[in-house]
Amino acid sequence: MVSANPFAEFRSGCETVLEDALKGLHPQISMLPLLLETPPSPEFGELSSSVCFELAKQTGKKPLETAEQIAEAINVSGFPLIQSVKAAGEGYINFYVNFEEFSRLTIESVRAIDTEYGYVKNDEPRKIIIEHTSVNPIHPIHIGQARNPMLGDALARILKAHGHTVFRHYYIDDVGRQSAVIAYGYEKLGRPEPEGKPDSFIGAIYAITSCIMEIQRLKKEVRRAKELDISEEFSKLQRELDDWTSVAADLNTRFPKLFARLLDEISKDEEPESQVNDLIRSYEAGEEKVKQLIREVCNLCLQGFKETLGRAGITLDSWDWESDFIWNSDVTRVLDKLKKTPYVFYVGNILEFDAEKTAQDLNLKETLDLREDYELSPLTLVRTDGTTLYTTRDIPYHLWKFQKAEKVINVIGMEQTLAQLQLKLALCALGHVDYAKKLVHFAYNLVNLPGYTMSSRRGRYITLDEVIDGAIKRAYEEVSKRSPHLSDEEKHTISEFVGIGAVKYALVEVDPTKPVVFTWDRVLDFEKNSAPYIQYSHARARSIMRKASREPENPDYSLLTNRLEHDIILTLARFPEVFVDAAENLRPHAIADYANALADKFNTFYTALPVIKAKPPELSDARLALVDATRMVLRNALNLLGIEAPERM
Repeated sequence: MVSANPFAEFRSGCETVLEDALKGLHPQISMLPLLLETPPSPEFGELSSSVCFELAKQTGKKPLETAEQIAEAINVSGFPLIQSVKAAGEGYINFYVNFEEFSRLTIESVRAIDTEYGYVKNDEPRKIIIEHTSVNPIHPIHIGQARNPMLGDALARILKAHGHTVFRHYYIDDVGRQSAVIAYGYEKLGRPEPEGKPDSFIGAIYAITSCIMEIQRLKKEVRRAKELDISEEFSKLQRELDDWTSVAADLNTRFPKLFARLLDEISKDEEPESQVNDLIRSYEAGEEKVKQLIREVCNLCLQGFKETLGRAGITLDSWDWESDFIWNSDVTRVLDKLKKTPYVFYVGNILEFDAEKTAQDLNLKETLDLREDYELSPLTLVRTDGTTLYTTRDIPYHLWKFQKAEKVINVIGMEQTLAQLQLKLALCALGHVDYAKKLVHFAYNLVNLPGYTMSSRRGRYITLDEVIDGAIKRAYEEVSKRSPHLSDEEKHTISEFVGIGAVKYALVEVDPTKPVVFTWDRVLDFEKNSAPYIQYSHARARSIMRKASREPENPDYSLLTNRLEHDIILTLARFPEVFVDAAENLRPHAIADYANALADKFNTFYTALPVIKAKPPELSDARLALVDATRMVLRNALNLLGIEAPERM
């Protein structure tokens, strides 16, 4: 017999015998919820029910007395996975698994289903768009932004394994000041060929151009404050100018040629800011020369993004340009429709959307999980100069996405929570409450590097490429210490997937609502809770199977009586349930936690018990089968996170 979900088989059996006993003893009482939970200790079995506490309120009997009667009445003869049922504590009913049958079912199911084990399919598969990464094309992806693609890719893998059709989208934010600043600096340089990786080259232009423009602006403001004798403002502006002057010195040291050329060219312009503003307006208006310029710069940056994401094994199905929704008039059409609702108004020349009134009039606060006293800020749709804002352009983009999918998941930082709510309310104002209900903001917290503050405008960041390179280098040193017998080529190959896996795991394994504190000691720990630790555990299991040089042909699962063996078997059996929870509740970190827990149990087992040399041979075969099943499940869990499961380390 093979089961896609062994622990669910045991759970279902326990629910059935408990329900039958309740019907027999208390036919007059309507059915109570039969919630079965994992007891705090193995001595209380594998599942436990507290139904007797609720039942006692209706019968007037003590919960323990009721539990003893029910346990006595339960008949497990037709349920081979249930060993026994006992009353315990103040009135719990505890269910004990028949480990011989359960071990056979679990291990043989894993080995038969193999690469698909654990990936329980959804009964109602959907088309789902996951928008992730979407880093502005103004500099390389840095470590502070890298959590986004890692989480988005893991979600996509998990939902696809769950049976959904998943499309990975990248939203290119090419409209607005940042893209215009780069285009301005890039054109001043004569549109040069990139020196080195294109996104790094563009990032340098952006930082230098921003810095020079800011210094020019601050110098004018300082002179004005001095002339007007505004001492407090003068002091504040002078401090800002000093700060930017130090940034300029740093950028000049790092990029002397670029800095000198840009300083010379930008200094020729009286009003660089007005030229940047002209670029913004001209790009939104679709002027051909400006379109070519900004698209050229953005594509250079995207080329670098694709290289970086490719190193991490992350691919995207669609690259969606924000500007397209302006040029095809979708933004205009959406604004026209919003203006016909009672939720749009002007403040001077600024067009605003009343999110709070929308929520109240349409009774949406409960629908959007908001407190009634939570007051939503209005959303600015159009500035005084006629240009639109990011969230304004996001509205037609989401209408477009919902033409292609039944559910949309936006992997976006927690700081965008209000904007995502305003977006949902704008969709509702347009009559698409159904879309708002199917739009998920998968929010995540920041990545912190102790002792380091990042700033894109100042050119202060640690790129994802640099982090990956550092991880690979450190992994090579560790692999060389642990496996000096390997060839240099093998060490480099192993260190590549170990380093990349370490970075990906570190950014996924923390609950998305909590910040990630990125330190090398934790990321590359071969002894606990890291990708290298789990990968090493997989390689260890694979090594045992190689050394055995035989298939476990005659396993006797009744000989697997050690608590360490039972722990692994239960953990293997629960993987499908963990997977379903991760897929349906969008909890990729649950897969990471599971893989780490399984690795812990396996390494404890490996240290304590012989496998190949175990006697009798039937016990050795049973343990070999257990090791092989563990290897498969570790691999399947790592695959969901986009992390390679190595044959050797």
